[in-house]
Amino acid sequence: MAREELTRLTGNGNGTCGDEDCPNVYRTSSGTLVVQGNVSEAFAPPSGEALVEIPEEVLKEAVRALGW
Repeated sequence: MAREELTRLTGNGNGTCGDEDCPNVYRTSSGTLVVQGNVSEAFAPPSGEALVEIPEEVLKEAVRALGW
């Protein structure tokens, strides 16, 4: 899936980061969420999964964008 196919919910110019290099939350056309963040090594996830860390404010911003 290409980034252009996602709806960006966070980091739309309101923060101090560049356009694409910050933790962000995206929504897919099927309604799932894609999270971009720093790789976390808190534990080893199952094959095919990954752990990322995002600031709490990024998640709050995504919730506001979704109107939850």
